[in-house]
Amino acid sequence: MAWDIEHLGFAPEFVDYREALEVQRRTHADVVDGKKNSTFLVLEHSPVYTAGKRTEDHERPRDGTEVIDIDRGGKITWHGPGQLVIYPIYRLNDQKEVRLFVDQIEKAGIELLAEYGITAQQVEGRSGVWITEGPGPDRKILAIGIRIHNGVSMHGLALNCSNELAGFENIVPCGIPDAATTSISIETGTQTTPEQAAQRLLELLDKHITA
Repeated sequence: MAWDIEHLGFAPEFVDYREALEVQRRTHADVVDGKKNSTFLVLEHSPVYTAGKRTEDHERPRDGTEVIDIDRGGKITWHGPGQLVIYPIYRLNDQKEVRLFVDQIEKAGIELLAEYGITAQQVEGRSGVWITEGPGPDRKILAIGIRIHNGVSMHGLALNCSNELAGFENIVPCGIPDAATTSISIETGTQTTPEQAAQRLLELLDKHITA
C-alpha cells in the first residue's frame, strides 16, 4: 500500500475517542515533519458523540449527553461499537485537492458496498456515501469529516457495519434533518463487523486515492 497501517483496536478492545485523537495528533505531527510515512489508523470506538466546527446547538443530543468538540469539518455525529473508523493521516500531493480526496474516499466506499450487493452513491451537496433506493428518506451509510493542516489530513471516515442506530436518533446526524442512517448489516440482513470489512476497504482506498 501507499501508506502504513496501524490497527488501534476492534471489539472487544474498543478505543476511547480522546486516546485515538492523541494518537492522530502525534502521527500527524510526525508525518508533517517527515518522520513517518502517511499512516491510516484503523479502529472501532467506544460510544461517543463528536462535533465538527459547523455544529449548531439544536443539533446536539437532546438529553445533554457529552459531546467532544473537534476541529474537523462537518457537524455532529456518533461513533461506537459496530462502526468501522479509519483516520487517514495522509500527505496530499496537492493540499488544494481536498474535494478530490473526499471524492476518492467516497468512490472506494461505493465499490466496497457493491461487493456486499448494496447499491450506494454520492449525493450532490452532501458528503459521504448514501443509499437512495427504497421508501423513506435517503440513508447515509458512510460519513466523512476531514481536516487538512500543513498538507496532511486528519480525522476521516466512519462506515456503519453492524452498529445499532440508536446513537443517531438522539441528534441531527451530520446536520441533515431530512435524512436517515443505515448499516451494511441492516441492508443485507447478514452480520458484518468492522474487522471483517476493514482490510477490503483499505485495499479499495489504496486503489482510488491519488490526491
